[in-house]
Amino acid sequence: MTTVLVVDDEPTIREIVVRYLKRDGYETLEAADGNRARKLLETQRPDLVVLDVMLPGVDGLELCHWIRASSRLPVIMLTARGEESDRIVGLELGADDYVTKPFSPRELAARVRTVLRRAELDVVSDQQLSFDGLVIDSSSRDVIRNDEPLRLTAREFDLLWFMARHPRRVFSREQLMRRVWGYASAVDTGTVTVHMRRLREKIEEDPSRPRHLETVWGVGYRFSP
Repeated sequence: MTTVLVVDDEPTIREIVVRYLKRDGYETLEAADGNRARKLLETQRPDLVVLDVMLPGVDGLELCHWIRASSRLPVIMLTARGEESDRIVGLELGADDYVTKPFSPRELAARVRTVLRRAELDVVSDQQLSFDGLVIDSSSRDVIRNDEPLRLTAREFDLLWFMARHPRRVFSREQLMRRVWGYASAVDTGTVTVHMRRLREKIEEDPSRPRHLETVWGVGYRFSP
């Protein structure tokens, strides 16, 4: 059964999130601080982490960085309303999604389902794409550039795979939110910008002059083979 680790120092929020997750059929683990969460991650191997930014001890951003340094474990960050800097930093550290407080428990549960669905290997067809030294393998979810493996988060891979499957086609940020993230929100389109920048830093020889992930000013992005 799929297990979700909920990390938040507010007992009421943990209780509400856990209740909705259990209602959806998930097993849950709970931690009130970053140190406890790290121990659970090392011993219990959850399938996804719901992680608050503000935690006693090891904070959520530091913990997200620690997770992403060694795994592709999906992470959904919880941030206070208006703390855009925390959201951007979290995404840059590799978080797959974020939800602002106060939030709807139903929305969070829906985000959990979406992120988990996109992280499952068996939902991706067995295909491989190659472009001028860049190899994208959907069965293993590996990306290789000039014979060197790259470390991508689950959402970064999903975005790259989607763009590469539709070469030369221009997509707006709103379209990418719907097609890759699974929902549309004008407020969240900055998420696309952050992920696109991180992808360029990983796959492009010169991120300032991208060869594959091009910006079409005033419209969106396209993938050039």
